[in-house]
Amino acid sequence: QVQLLESGGGSVQDGGSLRLSCVISGGSFSTLCMGWYRQVPGKEREVVATVDSDNWQSYTDSVKGRFTISKENAKNTLYLQMDSLKPEDTAMYYCAAEALDVCMVSMIREKDFGYWGQGTQVTVSA
Repeated sequence: QVQLLESGGGSVQDGGSLRLSCVISGGSFSTLCMGWYRQVPGKEREVVATVDSDNWQSYTDSVKGRFTISKENAKNTLYLQMDSLKPEDTAMYYCAAEALDVCMVSMIREKDFGYWGQGTQVTVSA
C-alpha cells in the first residue's frame, strides 16, 4: 500500500517562499510518476507540476519560473519549492503518485494517479 504524507505548508506574504515535502512509502519510489496538485474551495483540483522517473518535468503555465518540482530517491521524498508566491497560489496542495508504464508528464491526467496525500494548506497574503 503506497502512502503519501505532505508537509511544509503555511502562511506567507506575497513574494515569499515555501517548500512542500511529500514522503512516499510502500512503493518503488524511483520508478513512480509523481505530481503536485492544488485546489481552492469551490473549484476543481488543478495540476501544478509533474515529474517522471527520469526527472522529466512539466509545470502549469502560472507557476513556470517560480516553482520547482524535485525528488530525492534516497529519502523517498518529493518536493515542491515555491518562490515568488502570489495570493492566487493560495490553495490546498496535494501530492500524487502512481506506478505507470508510461508517464507523459505534460499529458498525465488527475485520474491517472491512484495515490494521494491528505493535503497541506498554503496561504499567501497580499
